Amino acid sequence: MRRGPRRSIATVCVSGTLDDKLSAAAAAGFDGIELFENDLVVSHRSPAEIRSRAAELGLTIDLYQPFRDFEAVPPERLRANLARAEQKFAVMAALGVDTMLVCSNVSPEAVDDDDLAAEQLALLADRAAAHGLRIAYEALAWGRHVSTWDRSWRIVRRAGHPALGLCIDSFHVLSREVPAAGIADVTPGKIFFLQLADAPYLRMDVLQWSRHHRLFPGQGAFDLPELMRAVLATGYDGPLSLEVFNDVFRQSDPRRTAVDGMRSLVALEHRIPPVPGREDLPLRRLPAAPRLRRHAFTEFSVDGRSGPQLRAALRGLGFAHTGQHRTKPVELWRQVACEIVLNSAVTHPGPSAISGFAVVSTDPGSSLRRAAALLAAAHPNERGAGEAELAAVTAPDGTNVFLTGPDDDWNADFLDTGEAPGPGAGLRGTDHLGLTQPFDHFDEAGLFYRTVLGLADVAAEEYAAPFGMMRSRAVADSARGVRLALTVALLRRGTWAPAVVDPQHVAFGTDDIVATAAAIGAPVLPVPANYYADLAARFGLPDDLVATLRRYGILYDRDPAGGELLHLYTPVLGGRVFFEIVERRGGYDRFGEANAPVRMAAQRHHRLTAD
Repeated sequence: MRRGPRRSIATVCVSGTLDDKLSAAAAAGFDGIELFENDLVVSHRSPAEIRSRAAELGLTIDLYQPFRDFEAVPPERLRANLARAEQKFAVMAALGVDTMLVCSNVSPEAVDDDDLAAEQLALLADRAAAHGLRIAYEALAWGRHVSTWDRSWRIVRRAGHPALGLCIDSFHVLSREVPAAGIADVTPGKIFFLQLADAPYLRMDVLQWSRHHRLFPGQGAFDLPELMRAVLATGYDGPLSLEVFNDVFRQSDPRRTAVDGMRSLVALEHRIPPVPGREDLPLRRLPAAPRLRRHAFTEFSVDGRSGPQLRAALRGLGFAHTGQHRTKPVELWRQVACEIVLNSAVTHPGPSAISGFAVVSTDPGSSLRRAAALLAAAHPNERGAGEAELAAVTAPDGTNVFLTGPDDDWNADFLDTGEAPGPGAGLRGTDHLGLTQPFDHFDEAGLFYRTVLGLADVAAEEYAAPFGMMRSRAVADSARGVRLALTVALLRRGTWAPAVVDPQHVAFGTDDIVATAAAIGAPVLPVPANYYADLAARFGLPDDLVATLRRYGILYDRDPAGGELLHLYTPVLGGRVFFEIVERRGGYDRFGEANAPVRMAAQRHHRLTAD
């Protein structure tokens, strides 16, 4: 029984030498590769040795690419191109690959003549067929004359050669204006290869867009599931292959990049709509993402220096130390449904950090099966006899994500300290977590949380901060019981290091932030008077409200629908983390991104002046 479409990855997607790339592709579970010619040229292995090594790893070589600037050229150039092609056919035979990618011509020599292009491509296909090979013709989005998939199809159809077909590249299709739906009408069997890449929508030169800003499926803005449906409607049964040019991927660990790519393909295959006429197509589907109810707890790693700071801040926010773990140096701090765990079992002392968090799943078992299908690394949970079995997976930044059920009594692992919860300060639960991501893994993290936990994008924003441009992406479940705000600096910071490295925070919700601000004893981040003068001008707020906000260090934001966010922050604690208190009014569903630069500058000022 077929297990579904084969999955392939172009060697250009990942960093390293060809040996590194092959090993990474195999370890991530790919069936085959597209061999990018540059990777062959710099390899110490002969084509025959590369074929043997790929076979040892269980990989096929599905495509050899690229062959450039071939068609619609003068006769003398055609002769040279055919001689060049014959040399490549010999290489392909040694590699054991039967399909060569031919990109539409970008040379100034190319002639705007579809008949000539078809004639010359048919000649190339005839030469290829004599070697048992095929030609897959691809319209580059910046091709000199052929830049859209429909024109490449007209040329292939006009050539009418059985060894000549199309390569459909999602970037070249979806970055242009020609609708992808028409691909479904391509003659069955004439799509020889499918290359997949996502990308954000950008207004820039399409060549630069393609070379530097492609992403794996699900990390950008393209409608890949509908394109996939159109391609599959033609009867296409070849590989689903990734071809992603991305500056970050080309510098990152090839093994984790390959896993990220495989996760994207698994998630994409799950999202492909039913294909008319191919109801028996064995597309692989994921277990449904169970509904998430809420944040259960947030775990901080602390040491002898940072621990006292967080304990003092929690007590000042109205938390009580209600539990001590039976076997581990772990404390439970609680206020209503807000639960914080402080873990002192750190092997490398340093700044405090959010080492993990738990979410309540209606079906933790299904959540874990889905995570495993998406190649999420399981986190080994060491537990004593009778202790709760808190299963977890590890996110790209190393944070452990625990999945607990509605009835899982993980609190039973903690002995009662005898400290009764006090009246608190009006905090009712965890509103969201703010997790700054390492530069190289921001897109990977977004895909991880959306696919593994079944969260959806809520907001995306870029803003100028005191130490450079920042990008944020917020994800949440549909009921907003679980919210995560992911941020990243768009460029690596310089060496003068005025900022906190990868700051993290927990935001607690309240129904009355003014009352909460009046009740807490923890230090609140001072906000400059200039902010409130500007606030009054921008939003036309009443003077008494502005005075109240200023008195308590409360920041304010309003969305276009009239929803409001009132929020305040603590200074940075333990070197890296801080707390936020938020009150949402009128359906406000963002995260106060406009105030992030204010908070950063205020925290910087506090660090410089507090001592």
